[in-house]
Amino acid sequence: MMKNPPTLKALHSESSLVELKLKIFRKLTTDELINSLKLDQPGCLKARPDGTMIDGHHRIAVLRERGVDVDLLPREIIVKQ
Repeated sequence: MMKNPPTLKALHSESSLVELKLKIFRKLTTDELINSLKLDQPGCLKARPDGTMIDGHHRIAVLRERGVDVDLLPREIIVKQ
């Protein structure tokens, strides 16, 4: 993992977040959300080298609402082809 990974940023605007998905993720505990983003999980947090999220945006949005410093979370780096 990088020492100071770049700040996570959305690929799409915040208005593109689906309220139903947010509602579902808000029912999970903070630990459940963080665990679902871990590198050994199918839906792990994926981002480009600049911090642009490819997978995990809804879960990251909920964690940010809860005050979690999501920029420190490990992420799979996907280099744009």
